[in-house]
Amino acid sequence: MRTKGLAIGAFLLIAVLAMGEAAGSPAITEPAQNEDFYNRVRASGTGYFEVGSSVVDRRMGLEYYSIMYGDGHLEMDSKSVVSNRAGNVQGTLNGTSVPLNLLEDVKMSYSGKTPMVGMKYIHSNDFYGGIGAEVQEFFEVTEMEKVQTTYFASTDPASQVSDPAGASALRRSSPAHMVGMDLATSFNGTLQTDYRWHKIFYKDMKEHQTFSGVFDVERTLRFHENPTFEGFNGL
Repeated sequence: MRTKGLAIGAFLLIAVLAMGEAAGSPAITEPAQNEDFYNRVRASGTGYFEVGSSVVDRRMGLEYYSIMYGDGHLEMDSKSVVSNRAGNVQGTLNGTSVPLNLLEDVKMSYSGKTPMVGMKYIHSNDFYGGIGAEVQEFFEVTEMEKVQTTYFASTDPASQVSDPAGASALRRSSPAHMVGMDLATSFNGTLQTDYRWHKIFYKDMKEHQTFSGVFDVERTLRFHENPTFEGFNGL
């Protein structure tokens, strides 16, 4: 990735690692019937484009929206996977393979006289069993190179496992509940991000960031609460 102007490195990690089965928010029980979605897109060209996705699944406590549009030169390689059975979506975080419910990887570059505009929103809805964490990102740029990974875990991968030892091992490998968004980008324009973790009556954490101009930004963001997960090396 090219370096453009001022370099900014941002690392935000918000974690509650509660030990013991009774602590924290329990992972959501998975259904016996799996429901999976996979989408892979590669695009290269010049002209007008719109790319958007929406995933709302109350049984996983998940709300996810993403859209971008522009008129210029675009190179994009994206992959998104969603499943209500976490074992069907394997991601790699901190060198560790973990089961997830949503994983999206995007590599892209854009340049044009017309700004490319986009937003991304992900929410672990506590009303449906999530932890109340949410991330919202907005950008408006005439140039951008970006590598971004978005991930979400909320279900118990051992829900349908009858063997106690096997179920315990699966739960130790699962990061549910987790909301994360990792980003490395160079851009000319504006990038704005808002994070919030809210639990009624006892938790309200907020963070806001805006970069407007020519910037390099790197960010690792994770909201995490889990009573059994052994954790990542170096967390």
